[in-house]
Amino acid sequence: MGYLFDPSNWEWLTSGNNLRFLLEGFLVNVEIAAIAIVFSLACGLVLALARLSKLRPLGVAAGVWVDVWRNLPLIFIILYLALALPEPWKDAYESVVPSFFPEALQSGRVFAGILGLVLYNSAVIAEIMRAGILSLDRGQGEAAASLGLSYPQQLRYVILPQGLRRMVPATVSQLITLNKDTTLVSIIAIEEVMRHGRTLSSGFTAFVGGVPAPLLQVFVFIGLLFVITNLALSRLSRRLEIRERERTAGTAGPVSGLEDQVALATEAR
Repeated sequence: MGYLFDPSNWEWLTSGNNLRFLLEGFLVNVEIAAIAIVFSLACGLVLALARLSKLRPLGVAAGVWVDVWRNLPLIFIILYLALALPEPWKDAYESVVPSFFPEALQSGRVFAGILGLVLYNSAVIAEIMRAGILSLDRGQGEAAASLGLSYPQQLRYVILPQGLRRMVPATVSQLITLNKDTTLVSIIAIEEVMRHGRTLSSGFTAFVGGVPAPLLQVFVFIGLLFVITNLALSRLSRRLEIRERERTAGTAGPVSGLEDQVALATEAR
C-alpha cells in the first residue's frame, strides 16, 4: 500500500502533458459510450416491443435476434465486426462523422466498435424493458382497452410510462456496464484511454518532464475516471427517478362519506 500512495509515484500526473494525454483518451471513451447509449436504448425499445408483438413471426424473429447477440462475448463481437465489416461501410462512416470529433473517432474502425456495443447492449436492454413491461398488472392494459384506446395508444399512454419507470435501475446498471465496456475497443487499435495508459506507462510519453509513470498508478487513475463518471450517471438516473415519481404522484383530498370514497377512487383511475 505504501508503494501505491507514495507521492513520488504520482509525480508523473502533473508532469508535462501526461494528464491531458489521459483525459483526451478518456474523452474518446465517453463519446463512444454516449453514441452507443443513444442507439442501444432506441434499438432495445424496438426489440422489446417486437418481442411483445401480437404478430408471432415478428416476436420469434426478435427473440432469436436478442438471444444470439446477448449470449455472444462482447469482445468477440467487436473483433468479428472489425474484420468482417465491408470497407464501403467504414468509408461511409468516415464521410459522415463530424469534423469536430476527436481524431480517434474519425477512423472507420471505431464504427465496428460502436456497432458491436450497440448490438450487444440493445439485446440486453430489450430484455430489461420487456421484463419491465410484463411486470405491470394485466388490468392496466384491460382498463386502457375499456376506454377505447388502441394497442399502440395503450403502450404510449398507459403501459410504457409505468414500465419505463420500473426498469430505470436495471437500465442504468446496464448503461454503466456499457461505459466500462468501451475500453474493449482498444483491441482494434482505437486510441482510447486504456491504449493511452499503456503508452504512457511504457515510457513513450512519460519522458516529458523526466518523470516515469508507474503502470499501477496509471491504471488506478484511469479507474478513478470511470468511477467518477459512473457515479455521476447513477446520481443523474436517481434524480430523474425521483422527479418522475413526484410528477406523477397524486394527493388525496378529505373523504367524508361512501360517495366521496367512490368518487375519489374513480378519479384516481
